[in-house]
Amino acid sequence: MTALARLVTIPWKSFLEPSKAPSVNILLCSVGRRVELVKAFKQAYQSSGWAGQIVGLDINPLAPALWEVDRPYIVPRLNDPHYIPTLLNICQREKIDLVLPLIDYDIPVLAAHQAAIEATGARVGVIPAAKTSIVNDKWETFRFFQHIGVPTPQSWLPEMLDYSTMKYPLFVKPRHGSASQHTYKIGDARELAFFVEYVPDPIVQEYVPGPEITNDVICDFHGRLLGFVSRKRVEVRSGEVNKGVTLFDQAIGDACRTIARELPAVGPITVQCMMRDDQPLFTEINARLGGGIPLGIAAGVNSPLLLLQLAAGVEVDPQTLGDYQTDLFLSRFDDSRFLTTDDCNRMAQNKYTA
Repeated sequence: MTALARLVTIPWKSFLEPSKAPSVNILLCSVGRRVELVKAFKQAYQSSGWAGQIVGLDINPLAPALWEVDRPYIVPRLNDPHYIPTLLNICQREKIDLVLPLIDYDIPVLAAHQAAIEATGARVGVIPAAKTSIVNDKWETFRFFQHIGVPTPQSWLPEMLDYSTMKYPLFVKPRHGSASQHTYKIGDARELAFFVEYVPDPIVQEYVPGPEITNDVICDFHGRLLGFVSRKRVEVRSGEVNKGVTLFDQAIGDACRTIARELPAVGPITVQCMMRDDQPLFTEINARLGGGIPLGIAAGVNSPLLLLQLAAGVEVDPQTLGDYQTDLFLSRFDDSRFLTTDDCNRMAQNKYTA
């Protein structure tokens, strides 16, 4: 079956009468540049015949994805005291069924206010607040992988380092970093001493040559894995995949199922691992939709449709691990939108503050 056929095939669609087709409204936080993702959700609505709207939030009227959603809103920053009241008002006003984070900074904010958000009638596709440290702190991620028996690179905090016995190369990165910022390969003790001081709040790990594999995982509200696809990062720009290719490895799939269950994951998570001698070593969890997820969707794991089904309360059968097209390549390119001052002013009128 081709990737396109997989994308538009919806076995349960024929059992829904048009008059009874569900209506689902979703809210995407911090939409930024995620134009491809918004278009994929629109495709899921269209192919399923479901009604509903995509609501998008951002702080910047020039955010490209704001111009693709059905209902755009300019909102305060995540750390602004008015952000959550604004979010709650929008959820009520737009009758939101599902709220999804799109950047790492969304996750602890949504998790901390999950009860208030769900009091509006919306579900929140985010891990429990008590588990956010596992995904936001790379040291806690390492300890979590060790605890559940998932292979992971050996890691150290600065105070644990014995410079006389360390084996090089090593890898250093911030415990709370994102988008591959302040990450460095370390060749000797002199470099290690420098970068441990230079990198903010660092964690040191054994260096794993790769390749790096990103795994898109979609779960129900109890950590049960519904959809899964692995994609090798061929080329990365600013922490996001620019070129990639799908693959399947049973050991990676089994480990992702364990991670999702033990976390537990809610909705989408993105799991990173590095390969060493055909063994995956797991390094990070991002509890949100990954930037390269359009490749997984094209390969046959229709994440937007799965999330719409969850929001509507439709029973979803888990997809068999590996049931997607492998050796499918993604090659990304930039696109542009041209706006006048009047366009920008009209978008700015969507500013919403509680």
